[in-house]
Amino acid sequence: MKNQDMQASCDLLYRHWREGTRLENLPEDLRPSTRAEAYDVQGCIEAHTSQPLYGWKIAATSAIGQKHIGVDGPLAGRLLAERVIADGGDCALGNNLMKVAELEFAFRMGRDLPPRPTPYTEEEVLAAVATLHPAIEIPDSRYEHFATVGLAQLVADNACAHRFILGPAAADDWRGLDLAAHRGRAFRNGAPAGDGIGSNVLGGPVIALTWLANELSRHGLTLKAGQVVTTGTCLAPLPIAAGEHIEGDLGSLGRVSVTIT
Repeated sequence: MKNQDMQASCDLLYRHWREGTRLENLPEDLRPSTRAEAYDVQGCIEAHTSQPLYGWKIAATSAIGQKHIGVDGPLAGRLLAERVIADGGDCALGNNLMKVAELEFAFRMGRDLPPRPTPYTEEEVLAAVATLHPAIEIPDSRYEHFATVGLAQLVADNACAHRFILGPAAADDWRGLDLAAHRGRAFRNGAPAGDGIGSNVLGGPVIALTWLANELSRHGLTLKAGQVVTTGTCLAPLPIAAGEHIEGDLGSLGRVSVTIT
């Protein structure tokens, strides 16, 4: 794809995101055919934000998540600062097509992980983390039939990124926990609504974070200090509706909440 076609593809998707509308597919002349082209299209979204990139999301880190969007493996997307909601704040549901909330383990990086020829190990990636947080992601797609458009179009569409809520940092002793065995629970208006475990996230949140660092490295991108990485839902996506208060509880790692309006 030519640079102008990549920007035009991204601009089209961003317009639908901004306006809450849908398209069937990208036009053929604006449609990426490879994973690399799709990330190049996605990267053009940074022209639509006036703030530094907030961070990254990982979509489809569980078998349930992969089935939900019709892919067979994870994909990365960008979190825009303008789309982040404060913990305990309000999120307008609007024309959201997916209408789900996801409870996630999120990490804020303490130092850069730049591209390099050899893959990063889990130990190296974990050593670069500053803090761990509970988080809620509220994804969406700009495609009318997101489960059938395929991986490249989904990556171009920012891996179904939409709204994001970051909870407070966990106590420093989280590094001594087995995050893969750590359980999370979701509540809807105070009532239990779902539960899950860290191993649902590609086998564990640190495994997922390492995947993200290496996915960015493969595509010439740096995971930067200060950026947040949310690692994918640890429980089945929770259906949401206007008027509901959604809370995620990661036990000793803390809680995070949002009200759907």
